[in-house]
Amino acid sequence: MKIFKIIRFSCKKMAVGFRSMKTAVVTGAAGFLGSHLTDRLLKEGYRVIGVDNFLTGNPANLDHLQKDDRFDFKQQDVTEYLNIPGEVSVVFHFASPASPIDYLELPIQTLKVGSLGTHRALGLAKAKKARFLIASTSEIYGDPLVHPQTEEYWGNVNTIGPRGVYDEAKRFAEAMTMAYHRHHGVDTKIVRIFNTYGPRMRLKDGRVVPAFVSQALENQPITIFGDGSQTRSFCFVSDLIDGIYKLSESVYHDPFNIGNPVELTIKEFAERIVRITQSKSTIEYHPLPTDDPKQRRPNISKAKEKLGWEPKIDLETGLVQAIAYFKERLSQKGVGKTIL
Repeated sequence: MKIFKIIRFSCKKMAVGFRSMKTAVVTGAAGFLGSHLTDRLLKEGYRVIGVDNFLTGNPANLDHLQKDDRFDFKQQDVTEYLNIPGEVSVVFHFASPASPIDYLELPIQTLKVGSLGTHRALGLAKAKKARFLIASTSEIYGDPLVHPQTEEYWGNVNTIGPRGVYDEAKRFAEAMTMAYHRHHGVDTKIVRIFNTYGPRMRLKDGRVVPAFVSQALENQPITIFGDGSQTRSFCFVSDLIDGIYKLSESVYHDPFNIGNPVELTIKEFAERIVRITQSKSTIEYHPLPTDDPKQRRPNISKAKEKLGWEPKIDLETGLVQAIAYFKERLSQKGVGKTIL
C-alpha cells in the first residue's frame, strides 16, 4: 500500500480552468463509500477536495487519484475547524466509523464526528453557500417494528445500548442538518444508506459481506450471529453512489432511503457465498449481539418516484465483482503488505 501524499492547495489549482469547475468537498474521502463518491464526482466534471484523518479510511483507496489535477486532499479530523479556500458548490459529509467493529472500539470518536463533525461540515456549507448532503444510515431505524422501513418511520433505537453511539450520532446528524436547513436556509439533503458492498471494503471491516467472503475464500467456518433468520438487503456500491449523486442534484431536503429492497436471510446469504466461491466452509452459529436488527429492508418508493432511481446490479453479479476484489486482497498476504 502506498503512503498517500497530502496534496496542498497549490497555485496550479487556481488556474482559470479550475475556477470554472464546480468544487465538491467530500469528508471521509478515503473510506469505502467516500472514495467511490469521489470517483463519481470527478466523472461528472467536479473538482473534488477530499478530507480524511485515516481513522478508519484507507489511503490506498485514493492512490489512483494522486496524479489527477482535479483532486486535492486535506488530512484532517473534521471535528476540528474546517477551512477550505475558494468556492465550494457542494459538501458531502461521509466521515464516520461505519461498521460495528469500528464504532464499538471508537465510541467517542463516532459520537464526535456525528455531532461536532456534522456541525463543522454544515458550517462550511453555510459559509460557502453550498449544497450539503449528509450520509445517514438505515441504523437510525434501530431494530425496526415497521417492515419494510419507510422514511416516515421514526425507528426503534436503544439510546444507551452499545450500538447507540452510531445510531444516535446519525440521528443527531439528521436533526442538525434539518436545523441548518430551517434556521439558516442551507440547501441540505439526507441519504439513509442501507447495507452496501463492493470493491474497497476492508477485509477486517466486521460487516457481513467481507466477513463471509474472506472466510469462504480461506475455507474457514462462516460465522453467523444468531440463528441466521435475521434479514438484510444488499446494494452494490455503484448503484448506491448513483442514487446519492441523483439526490445531491435534486431539490429535495427530506430523507431518502437508498438501498436494494431484495431481502434474504443471513443464512441464505452465507449459503450463496459458499456456492459462488465453491468453498468448503461450514457454518458456525454464535450468540446474537445486543440490539442487532432482526430485519432490514428499504422501501424505496420515494427514490423511484422523485429521483427516478432504483438499483440495477443484481446480487449475483455484484458478489462476483466483490469476491474478485477480496480474492486479490487476500492474495497479498505474506508479501509484506498490510491487509485491512
